[in-house]
Amino acid sequence: MITKKEFYKRWSELHGNAEIAGIVHAWLAISYRFALIATLLRISPNVLTLLGLISAIGTALIPYSYWAIALVVLSLIFDGVDGSVAIFQRRESAWGSILDSVADRISEAAWAFALYQVGIPPEIAVGLWLAASIQEYARARLAASDVKDLGIVTFAERPMRASLLFIILIAWQLGIPGLPVIAGVFLVMQFIGLLQVMRFGFKQLR
Repeated sequence: MITKKEFYKRWSELHGNAEIAGIVHAWLAISYRFALIATLLRISPNVLTLLGLISAIGTALIPYSYWAIALVVLSLIFDGVDGSVAIFQRRESAWGSILDSVADRISEAAWAFALYQVGIPPEIAVGLWLAASIQEYARARLAASDVKDLGIVTFAERPMRASLLFIILIAWQLGIPGLPVIAGVFLVMQFIGLLQVMRFGFKQLR
């Protein structure tokens, strides 16, 4: 069994030597436990990736239901631990990485559609998906260009994007007004995050 220290070290290496501290450290401590449970239950990382995708699509199919809120949480959990399970089980692979990336992009498209269905203007919903997709694509291209230090973390990462949908769905159920404004503010944050990644990449490649 991989030790927690080895787990942290390998996770950091796979994420551009990202620093493990604060919220990241807390989440990894939790995901390490999830990885142990998944391993004992003989659940593979690719199965978790697919479960995360199914949960995200389910959110888009029933956005008006309270179950959609639970599905967002499940989608984020499955997506957050599949990589950890791969590390824990020493089953990291190029195929698993590609599957995870494709599932993430489809999941976020489903999240954007769910936002649209509960009243977020289509230009904001599409903008959120587009900014997130470009940010992740830029990261992938930078990694392919041998930029090793991609540990930059913006304030609009995938967990925050899921949190936005979570908040919007709860607020919609409670009849709280101003949801497009909340989504619009996050859209600005998302584009700022994209610019952070692009600026970082420019400095590394020039």
